[in-house]
Amino acid sequence: MRARAALIQTPWRAVPRDRARSAAAKRFLDLVGASVGLVLLALPMLLLALAIRLDSPGPALFRQARTGCGGRPFVIWKFRTMRHAGRDPGSPTVVTRLGAFLRPRGLDELPQLVNVLAGDMSLVGPRPHAIEEDACLADLLPRYRDRQRALPGISGWAQVQGWRGPAPEPEAMAERLRHDLWYVEHRTLALDLHIIGRSLALVVRGRMRG
Repeated sequence: MRARAALIQTPWRAVPRDRARSAAAKRFLDLVGASVGLVLLALPMLLLALAIRLDSPGPALFRQARTGCGGRPFVIWKFRTMRHAGRDPGSPTVVTRLGAFLRPRGLDELPQLVNVLAGDMSLVGPRPHAIEEDACLADLLPRYRDRQRALPGISGWAQVQGWRGPAPEPEAMAERLRHDLWYVEHRTLALDLHIIGRSLALVVRGRMRG
């Protein structure tokens, strides 16, 4: 309850108009970072896609509709880390063997570099949620829609502060939202570079999960 109360009491500061230059610099960082990342990781990503196909039946990539900046929907891309427990498509899903390695490190998010190039996402920003989940959270948490003032990111302030993975409890989700709103209000190019550096360190340590 305290986390949700803090969301209500925290005043919203409008983003200054002079941030247009900062937004252009952020987009430049996104384009350069995503382009360099895709060039350097093209072969590893291709081998990873092949390994996913060999590890379990199904496509190498998973796509899902998510809610982006301004509430606009977009299709997010990820490496597939789940499979159906049985042959029936309606059977429960379980994490694959390779998925158990990829997910804690956030490596299943690498295809989202394409989303960054397309302008649907940024390297840094609040993590996007599935459309159905997004609607439920908007009803549950005050000021939830304010996080959509920024492009969603591959990683974010909440993630490098330890709020990674599922957040089934409302209080945990409220705390993650508080970090997202702090980022939206204080975002700068320097902060983005700081978050990117910390995210890479978490990947190396195998503790990155959005």
